[in-house]
Amino acid sequence: MTRTIWPWLRLLGGAGILAVLLWRLGTGAFLDGLRVLDVPALAVAFAIGVVTTVFSAWRWCLVARGLGLRLTLRGAVADYYKALFLNAALPGGVLGDVDRAVKHGRDEGQVGRSVRAVVLERTAGQIVLIGVGVTVLVTVPSPVLTLMEKHGAVAAVVTASVAAAGVLVLIACRSLRQGGSRLASGVRTGITEIRTGLLSRRNWPGITLASTIVLAGHLATFVVAARAAGSSAPLLRLTPLMLLALLAMSLPINIGGWGPREAVTAWAFGAAGLSATQGLTIAVVYGVFAFVAALPGAFVVVVRAVRPLAVDHSVRVAAPVSPAPALYVTPQPQPQRELARTGA
Repeated sequence: MTRTIWPWLRLLGGAGILAVLLWRLGTGAFLDGLRVLDVPALAVAFAIGVVTTVFSAWRWCLVARGLGLRLTLRGAVADYYKALFLNAALPGGVLGDVDRAVKHGRDEGQVGRSVRAVVLERTAGQIVLIGVGVTVLVTVPSPVLTLMEKHGAVAAVVTASVAAAGVLVLIACRSLRQGGSRLASGVRTGITEIRTGLLSRRNWPGITLASTIVLAGHLATFVVAARAAGSSAPLLRLTPLMLLALLAMSLPINIGGWGPREAVTAWAFGAAGLSATQGLTIAVVYGVFAFVAALPGAFVVVVRAVRPLAVDHSVRVAAPVSPAPALYVTPQPQPQRELARTGA
């Protein structure tokens, strides 16, 4: 029941957020996001997308190889582009990642391990994003820092609650590691794979570098979107707002990535003394940039759909099916008793 309802709740949540934005800010901000697009800006966004996709695929290779799976960079780039396109084109925003995990797992005969490799790869990126985002938001003037200054008690309670939850998780993991249940075995496997896939000396420097470059690419795309939308705010003022938008994109309530990103960007720009409408326009432009950057994934989908048909056709041409051969019945020699009766 939960598996059936949750996807619909995600879609309804994203649709509800977009409906509220249309009701409060009108359609002008959405249409402006399409009017301001031009070829140079789209080309820059596409080039940045190439860099972020290659480094994301490299990060996936590092994690997968750390878990004992084979994955070439060329195949990882193609699968990652396909995943990005499916995430942007289909509701939910995660179906592409599910597809690349299952496909790689079937190729390797290790679906479960491949799924965990994709989860760890995405988690590595989120850890860097959260670490950089929290650091910037609590040190650089931003709407979040303003709220914390106005409501210090609330911020202290939230911080203490997060710290307590982290301690409880650590205690639970430590106790489960010593148990013999199936859950304890799963926890032990997960901790081992985190060590080998993310935290090993051979992997963590490359994973950190790749995640940092990917985050810088996303921020650069937001800057291009802001300039295309007409924003002249300095980068120091824009950076916290863009990090808030990127953090909102990780929320599991969206339609192909649309929803929380637009709402948080509009709120952040409005709270920072800028125009909420302009913030929404920038988020729309960023969404279009992200879709354009993922378009090579459509080419991968088409090629992989056509290739089996072409191979099957070439096999049929090279080795046409011949008609069934005629069956001949070989006469059986008569028994000696029959031969004697006939006088032969």
